[in-house]
Amino acid sequence: MSDNGMMDKEEIYSKVLRAGRRTYFFDVRSTKAGDYYLTITESKKFTNADGSFHYKKHKIYLYKEDFAEFNELVQEMTDYIISEKGEEVISERHQKDFKKEDDSFQAAEGKTKEDSDLDSAEAFTDVKFEDI
Repeated sequence: MSDNGMMDKEEIYSKVLRAGRRTYFFDVRSTKAGDYYLTITESKKFTNADGSFHYKKHKIYLYKEDFAEFNELVQEMTDYIISEKGEEVISERHQKDFKKEDDSFQAAEGKTKEDSDLDSAEAFTDVKFEDI
């Protein structure tokens, strides 16, 4: 029993996906009526200035009546991303030790590093994090 007197939801089947600083937990749980549903939890590790750390968690509850449509939309979205951007992971460009392969491109375009950084910063400010 948990502190509030309610029984904790029983986990029937679980899988874990570790992905860098994020961990995804896929858990099949049981309703009071004995039916099953899926929870997907994203847990992300953050380091505090003092060196300690904490986790932020986000959870999705997915019920059987939504499985087919959810699967279709996830498949459509992942197919779209792969067709538009390919399978190459470009996030390494944002790591501290990333070295650009060809700085001569910027010079040929007549841009300075500051111009390029400003362009990147302006593009970045258009991101709406509440939509992620």
